[in-house]
Amino acid sequence: MYSNRIQQAYPDNGVFAVYGAGGFGREVMPILHEQLLRQYPNISELKNKLFFVETSPSKNEVNGYKVIPEADFLAMKDVELYFNVAIADSQVRQAISERCLNGGAKPISIVSSDARLGDENEIQDGLIICPYSIITSNVKIGRFFHAYMLSYVAHDCVIGDFVTFGPRVSINGNVRVKDHAYIGASAVIKQGTKENPIIIGEGATVGMGAVVTKDVPANTVVVGNPARPLENKRDHRSL
Repeated sequence: MYSNRIQQAYPDNGVFAVYGAGGFGREVMPILHEQLLRQYPNISELKNKLFFVETSPSKNEVNGYKVIPEADFLAMKDVELYFNVAIADSQVRQAISERCLNGGAKPISIVSSDARLGDENEIQDGLIICPYSIITSNVKIGRFFHAYMLSYVAHDCVIGDFVTFGPRVSINGNVRVKDHAYIGASAVIKQGTKENPIIIGEGATVGMGAVVTKDVPANTVVVGNPARPLENKRDHRSL
């Protein structure tokens, strides 16, 4: 866990993996590369430390980075393994993270230099914060959180484990987002109060552009302004 900034130094024999070479993984890898350049200024040396990992790769290289099978990554010897999971499906993200942790790899948090983090935050390992996102102050964030570009989390919010925010999500103060919730692009969640926070239940999905003014039950899909339950649940990636 860290409070405000990525300050960890990694061993010289560190190797770093981004799980998933799809669209989000390709967006995340340059952020990780830039983050690590502060410690490894030799670009050619660093390039050899960075990999995409997939269960069964269809390509050997993506955007100049090698793509290797998970089995090969976890079998590497005489190195320290670090990983993050750039996959939106939170259940898959959890399964991969557990396999990596059980295999001796360590989570690395990836935070863009263009993101802003305020004071007195409590943030667990494995998050990804993309460019121009803002985490203000006194926020608690769980494991393997994703915040896509231009997302915003205000004061006194509590975000659970394996939560995903799409681009331009705005979570105002005193909101509780439970584990495995998915908040679609440009959704807005009204500010709650200390006594009565707005609660987004575990596994809930908030559709793109929705405006949430009251609690969302667990495993429920809400859409619209104001947000209302969707009768026929669809794949959250289409919302």
